[in-house]
Amino acid sequence: MKYIDTFIFGLYPYICMTVFLVGSLIRFDRDQYSWKSDSSQLLRSKQLRLGSVLFHIGVLFLFFGHFFGMLTPHFLYEHFISAGDKQLMAMISGGVAGLFGFVGLTILLHRRLTDERIRATSKPSDILIAVILWIQLLLGLATIPLSAQHLDGSMMMKLAEWGQRIVTFRGGAVDLLGDVNWVFRVHMFLGMSIFLIFPFTRLVHIWSGFASVTYLTRPYQIVRSRKLGIGRR
Repeated sequence: MKYIDTFIFGLYPYICMTVFLVGSLIRFDRDQYSWKSDSSQLLRSKQLRLGSVLFHIGVLFLFFGHFFGMLTPHFLYEHFISAGDKQLMAMISGGVAGLFGFVGLTILLHRRLTDERIRATSKPSDILIAVILWIQLLLGLATIPLSAQHLDGSMMMKLAEWGQRIVTFRGGAVDLLGDVNWVFRVHMFLGMSIFLIFPFTRLVHIWSGFASVTYLTRPYQIVRSRKLGIGRR
């Protein structure tokens, strides 16, 4: 088990991030025509807006919440909020966002699987990534009762320290997870696996979403009007 833990939580994160970054770059360079979200709105707009809005609100909040929550060193916020209060805030806000995402994705998944035209035009990877995300959201919600058993913030601190040691290439990250519940472990493994398969699915369009923010910094485009003379015959 120690060798398995070392691979999954010590080496696997680096494999996933390498494939995520390099694979995305290669796909953008070689297959730009597939760089799209493949929206099925034209086939059936019913249920799409509600499900999409709930899903994206929930997932975006969870992504940034996990990113900053896990990778922000404790000393930067310990004078403002305790570890226990931070964990309680994460449980409440993450639970609401997770529920939004789960309900939204359930609507989208039901729509994709039950509508014959949408299912016929769906790639296997479309259904696969939707199912994986659905399970991941369900696992995330399942961690809330487990986190409630450690309201002192000790569990959150362990997971955050693991993430910080991984991204800073420090040793001892795997040892922190010795007594972590299997639900957390599966949730972490599946989360890393999403990054692994990211370049091979429609999820690559997320890069375009983040890149669109650069339009806010672009200078204004000057457009001069041209008056056209209208003559008589």
